[in-house]
Amino acid sequence: MNKKLPPLIGFAAYSGTGKTTLLCQLIPLLKKQGLRIGVIKHAHHDFDIDHPKKDSYELRKSGADTLLITSHKRTAIMIEHPKISDEPSFEDALKNIPSNDLDLLLIEGFKYADYPKIELHRKALDKPYLYPADENIIGIACDHEIKTTRTLHQFDLNNPKQLADFIITYVDKS
Repeated sequence: MNKKLPPLIGFAAYSGTGKTTLLCQLIPLLKKQGLRIGVIKHAHHDFDIDHPKKDSYELRKSGADTLLITSHKRTAIMIEHPKISDEPSFEDALKNIPSNDLDLLLIEGFKYADYPKIELHRKALDKPYLYPADENIIGIACDHEIKTTRTLHQFDLNNPKQLADFIITYVDKS
């Protein structure tokens, strides 16, 4: 059974470019337009969202493969991946997010997966561009001017409103 996903758009960049900072600026701008937003963030490291001595932590550490904890404020699902498993794929992440009540999915990371994304680029980091090798990049947000022969939407990385306006138009067209 294939579930219907809302429009999705991602942000791809090297570490330190400011993906999370930008998303934290964009989300309130998009919420003001009435959009219900989901976010998928890829982490390259081990992480915990619960802590020792909390019930959820103890239940998970006792061997639960999947743990759902819920209250009147929020619900969290933790799915354990065996140590021998590969990095979860973008498709795996999409299967796990409850998207029925969302208008938009924002993706941070999974920069090599096939989905529409905006590249973020800071000149000071001196990293190569991603867009020449990735046809899924539909735009680039920089802190400097670029010249490219490829048709890309170009944005000022330091102007989240400009990006929010584009995303709202993008959602309306989807």
